[in-house]
Amino acid sequence: MSRLSRLDHLVYGTPDLEETVDRLERQTGVRAAFGGQHLGHGTRNALIALGPASYLEILGPDPEQPEPDEPRWLSIDDLEAPRLITWAATASPLAPLVEQAAARGIALGRVQPAHRRRPDGVDLHWELTDPSVMLADGLVPFFIDWGSGPHPADTAPGGVTLTALRAEHPEPDAVVSLLQALDLNVEVLPGPQATLVAILECPKGTVELR
Repeated sequence: MSRLSRLDHLVYGTPDLEETVDRLERQTGVRAAFGGQHLGHGTRNALIALGPASYLEILGPDPEQPEPDEPRWLSIDDLEAPRLITWAATASPLAPLVEQAAARGIALGRVQPAHRRRPDGVDLHWELTDPSVMLADGLVPFFIDWGSGPHPADTAPGGVTLTALRAEHPEPDAVVSLLQALDLNVEVLPGPQATLVAILECPKGTVELR
């Protein structure tokens, strides 16, 4: 397995954010802090820092928002249980990256702005490639640029460290080729279905998230 210097965050999707925050606290010994709402998208999140510039995002439907006009980000509506959906890699600027990927036959989708307000009132703004583009069922990340603003890991609870990340897929060589074309190095092993596996060192010991 391989530690990823370009990893910005892992996306752990759930149909019930509060229940998953409670369960992860029991597993890890760290309680995720509410991050904020993605207004208009029907989702909200909670965060745990994984290092100075990376974090675990627990993403679920927001019962305080009306049903969005489009499906919620990252197929949240389809989840029956929590799982690692995908991950985000850091890049700046994004437009040249998208162009270079397109020249290699990889469509990352358009670059789009996004924002949310933290509970302390601070507005976070970022750009990202289209998160609805799920290459290799989410094993290939979307890309994110926080610009000169604050990073979510700055204020997320600490105590958890990502020590390794790997992927599993029925066609591992094809996934490795995609990742290498984007200058990313992740071990991909044969497996019955597309799966991300994160190894976390926590106050309560080693935790494996899938």
